[in-house]
Amino acid sequence: MKRLTVVAASAAMVAATLAAPAQAVPAAAASETPAEYVVLYKEGANAADAQKAIEAAGGSVVKVNTEVGLATVSTTNPGFADALRGAAAIEGVARNQAIGKAPDNAKASAAARKAVAQAAKNQAIEREGRGGPVRKWGRSVKDEPLADLQWDMKQIRADQAHKYEQGDKRVLVGILDTGVDGSHPDIAPNFDRRLSRNFTVDIPVDANGDEVDGPCESDPDGSCFDPNDVDENGHGTHVASSIASPINKLGIAGVAPKVTIVNLRAGQDSGYFFLQPTVDALTYAANIGVDVVNMSYYIDPWLFNCVDNPADSPEEQAQQRLAIAATQRAINYAHAHGVTLVAAAGNQAIDYTKTNTDNGSPNFAGFPGQAPRARTIPPSCVSLPTEAEHVIAVSSTGVSKRKAYYSSYGNGHVDVASPGGDVYDTPDNTRDLSKATLSAYPKALAVAYGEIDENGDPTVDYVVKDCKGSVCAYYQYLQGTSMASPRAAGVAALIVSKYGKHDRVHGGLTLNPDTVEAILKGTATKTACPNPPAFTYTRILPSGSTVTDTHTCEGGPAGNGFYGKGIVDALRAVGR
Repeated sequence: MKRLTVVAASAAMVAATLAAPAQAVPAAAASETPAEYVVLYKEGANAADAQKAIEAAGGSVVKVNTEVGLATVSTTNPGFADALRGAAAIEGVARNQAIGKAPDNAKASAAARKAVAQAAKNQAIEREGRGGPVRKWGRSVKDEPLADLQWDMKQIRADQAHKYEQGDKRVLVGILDTGVDGSHPDIAPNFDRRLSRNFTVDIPVDANGDEVDGPCESDPDGSCFDPNDVDENGHGTHVASSIASPINKLGIAGVAPKVTIVNLRAGQDSGYFFLQPTVDALTYAANIGVDVVNMSYYIDPWLFNCVDNPADSPEEQAQQRLAIAATQRAINYAHAHGVTLVAAAGNQAIDYTKTNTDNGSPNFAGFPGQAPRARTIPPSCVSLPTEAEHVIAVSSTGVSKRKAYYSSYGNGHVDVASPGGDVYDTPDNTRDLSKATLSAYPKALAVAYGEIDENGDPTVDYVVKDCKGSVCAYYQYLQGTSMASPRAAGVAALIVSKYGKHDRVHGGLTLNPDTVEAILKGTATKTACPNPPAFTYTRILPSGSTVTDTHTCEGGPAGNGFYGKGIVDALRAVGR
């Protein structure tokens, strides 16, 4: 998930695979099960002409993003892609995903529902930080009750910055994630339900019949169509809380505790993020005047998108080229409309500027038989949205300010660093839960996973409870670049709050994203590479086994592969 040298898919690149002219639906037998495609219109093409071409090829438009020219199409024609390639109004077409349906015996048992939810949660969230002793805390009359557990706030001096700037409610921060629990007591005061949207629909199974989100009937609301104020994963709620939990004498405070949170749900319950929802969320953010968005994800099914990787089939190459082109269009649109875009740098512990091996893509079967395999990934391949132009990529630091052991890196890949937790950043290299980061957690998930008892008290040490009178809230420890990115986004929101001007189009405040980025980088604390630059991480796992990894930092104090321009500093950004 980052940005370095962006390989933009030009019309010529895509056109190389679009040789056949558009034609009527072939005589081949139609499939009983509809397949789903994403279709990218040529820039400037007439939408009506594109839709006619899609219909002529046997497709039906399910939804279309007119700002980007990206349509999701359903078809039972097995030759749909070949029939559409070469149409004058079409730039690219690629298989998206099978349209799943709930099993006939959809009423899953409570045990089965719990197993599905836990498996999805394990896949979607960086959970390495869990386990270890329970941390005790004391209360301060000046701080939030759990403030002493927030070493991350102290590292970026957000607690000191609050003397000068706590954020402005007119500043909108979009959470492009798995959703936001808008009813959480430590989020609700800053949550805008009216503007929030859910751009996803739950997907029970993939093209191979493997479970994705599971039966819709197993959801708390019993539906594939979730409201715009729920999070059935937990990831997005953690992110939102890190940015904007209010100062209200309950739990924690976010980096920008007075800005407004807008849920722009683009991720599935299972943690997958598909192209159309992410593009739709980005353009919607631009259209309603969102100032900052956080993107702690990569667009599935490819961790890295390559235009012509020989390890991929022609259909898969087309899929990746289309993803690059459509994502960059959406990013460009958002940037041009005043959105500062912040993203996680990735948790693969690799240097994105070098040749790597990707063993996990495609991680979702868009067509039967598709499965992950080993691929050699040159630096020209890109992880989206992080490596798109105009995106600020954030690496993760631990409590000692070292780059976290899992955080990906690269000189030119990382723009800035921010605390995301490192549970092995300890004197003896053993795991310490308190070295992860603590943010809000939906109570419904804690109940579903058996993490609180009948009295509402945590049964696990990675969940923390805090109460203010009769109102209680829950928090969980997590680590990852997913946690580093929102803390940098929070500083960006403070910058807009401090220096923004009246937005004549949407009301509220606005500040040019390039200006926000310049201030964020210019006020970051310059942090040099380790000496020697080849740093060896030692981790003594709970099993007793020892793991070592060596990462090499390239560059100088003013810019390097571990920290970019430095560790973000909220006080320096707004305290002058």
